[in-house]
Amino acid sequence: MSRLRAPFGGPTLQLVPEDGIPESPYPRCNLVLRALARLADLGVAYGLGLAAGRAGLVVALLYLLLADGIFHGQSVGKRIFGVKAVFLPMRTDARFRDSTLRNAPLALVVLLRMMPDPLGVRAGLAGLVVIVGVEAWKALTDPLGRRLGDVWAQTQVVDGKVVSGSQALARAQGVPVGPERWMTGSADRRIAPGGR
Repeated sequence: MSRLRAPFGGPTLQLVPEDGIPESPYPRCNLVLRALARLADLGVAYGLGLAAGRAGLVVALLYLLLADGIFHGQSVGKRIFGVKAVFLPMRTDARFRDSTLRNAPLALVVLLRMMPDPLGVRAGLAGLVVIVGVEAWKALTDPLGRRLGDVWAQTQVVDGKVVSGSQALARAQGVPVGPERWMTGSADRRIAPGGR
């Protein structure tokens, strides 16, 4: 895998090989921890859905889509069980974009449930069986435990203890992450003195 230097002093980027699968220095995460973390996240989404009233399904959908970007690659469930989502090409914590791509297949179940009753209940249950079945099969058969959403987002869920002792997941210094990279006057947008 070859490396490129990002402009303006950003982090080193890695080119994805021809087969589209970035190399991973991380071992496979325990699937039981992943399943328990997902159940905890579903519980949080269910609680948010009940608390939000009529907008409950929308709030639950948004939580499921964006959850892995909340605590730098960890949702509430992942934080409780000590696992983390990592963006493989840059070997950094998963961001909101990565979280949305990772969780899109599972959020589709909530979208199917949003259909009017009685079709919504049936479509939601059918989507739950098919989508969760395909995602579980992919996670069980993949050597790194990556499910379909992980392949789309180029992420991998890893044990937080493995990552915390590794220098491979260091954040680039001085490179803003999240909304502040657009809202602050970072070094990449400054005009050099006396020049354009």
